Amino acid sequence: MIEVEGPLGKMTLPLPQYLNLEYDQEKRRILLRIADRKVRKHREMWGTTRAYLSNHILGVSEGHTAIVRLIGIGYRVSIEKSAEKAKPEYPGQEFVSLKVGYPNPVELGVPLGMKASAPQPTRLLLEGIEKEVVNQFAASIRSWRKPEPYKGKGIFVNGETIKLKAKKIK
Repeated sequence: MIEVEGPLGKMTLPLPQYLNLEYDQEKRRILLRIADRKVRKHREMWGTTRAYLSNHILGVSEGHTAIVRLIGIGYRVSIEKSAEKAKPEYPGQEFVSLKVGYPNPVELGVPLGMKASAPQPTRLLLEGIEKEVVNQFAASIRSWRKPEPYKGKGIFVNGETIKLKAKKIK
């Protein structure tokens, strides 16, 4: 088990038995080695574990962000302290309220350990130390109105763009 601690928090990463972790004090580098290079699963998990460890180090030192843009007439986002229909999962949970063309606003609870802010009515900034949680929450927001290729409306995540299609002609 690897524990990564930084100014933003603390995270743990389970380390498989066939991976060895070495820390070089002089160069301030972490070396990740596998027991047997001939086993395919060991090589695959070597890269995966290295990426997870890199994400954990970046998360506790700088944090991960996702920018969600709402494009469309009347599409708005706001952060609410309480929700009308959704129930809080933990005390003090905030809710993201989306107005994206449905009769009632869509209310989504912000996961534990994440911060959400709305600098503009059509932009949402998600911040957290776990990259997977931040991007999964952004994807769940996006699923309410995926970008459509004819008018270019929808919810876009992290600079996502879409190529517009030509109008259908009979």
